[in-house]
Amino acid sequence: MARITLGSDHAGFRLKEALIVHLKGAGHDIDDIGTHSEEPVDYPPICAAAARAVVAGRADFAIVLGGSGQGETLVANKVRGVRAALCHDEYTARLARQHNDANVLGLGGRILGEGLAAAIVDAFLAAEFEGGRHARRVAQIAEIEAEEAAG
Repeated sequence: MARITLGSDHAGFRLKEALIVHLKGAGHDIDDIGTHSEEPVDYPPICAAAARAVVAGRADFAIVLGGSGQGETLVANKVRGVRAALCHDEYTARLARQHNDANVLGLGGRILGEGLAAAIVDAFLAAEFEGGRHARRVAQIAEIEAEEAAG
């Protein structure tokens, strides 16, 4: 089972709570770093912390949630070493892992129902990076990231 850190803003709170129940039921180790209510909150620090948990090795994966998931995924991708993918279906979630070695999943609480979100998470977690030609491309992403960080 995986160690998963979840972080959301107020718009993703309800979906985050539902996913925690789903993931714990599947035997995953969960770290919920907030937010813990529907009171308005700024998502950047929360989503950056979730992404940093993956890079630091405290989590295998992170899930970041907001209204659309767009901003949360953008923030996660600012953390060096993160490959975050915003997914709205099982197919893109599976490909994010298989082809891009994604380690953070972005979801929209105002877009997805609980059942579909759980299926997306399950597809993401079940998929494995295929390597091969995809490894070369993921390495190129890391090179670009390193160039930008140095400049």
